[in-house]
Amino acid sequence: MIAGVSVRPLKRLRDARGEVRHMLKRADPEFSRFGEVYFSSVNPGFVKGWHIHKKMTLNYAAVSGRAKLVLYDERRDSKTFGKVQEIELSLRKYCLVTIPPGVWNGFKCLGSQPALIANCASHPHETGEIARLNPFANHIPYNWGIAKGGG
Repeated sequence: MIAGVSVRPLKRLRDARGEVRHMLKRADPEFSRFGEVYFSSVNPGFVKGWHIHKKMTLNYAAVSGRAKLVLYDERRDSKTFGKVQEIELSLRKYCLVTIPPGVWNGFKCLGSQPALIANCASHPHETGEIARLNPFANHIPYNWGIAKGGG
């Protein structure tokens, strides 16, 4: 596990009418502040990544489909500097993944349906707060295993 990253199982309340999926509330230990909520989709056979935030904490949960979330710790002062972590995001493994600033991350869609990921971010998106890398031509020691993608 990369230092500062948390993975917490989330509640799903189901009955004959459907279900409610909890994600994040103000009283949760992962919550720091509210910046914005957005949804990111990843199509089958594609990768979205790599990107890193300077000050934004990310709080990811799967809305539909399956994705592999990959993290790379490039924080020189971290005890997990240089480590890679893989986490499946799906309804089957419904969880909240909290990622601190300074950790590279990206998604690969798993399966034949698009994956939809929610992010309750600590800060609103700002130009210059995020950096991106080509998922296949970079210094990160990870092979996505497919050839389609982008930052």
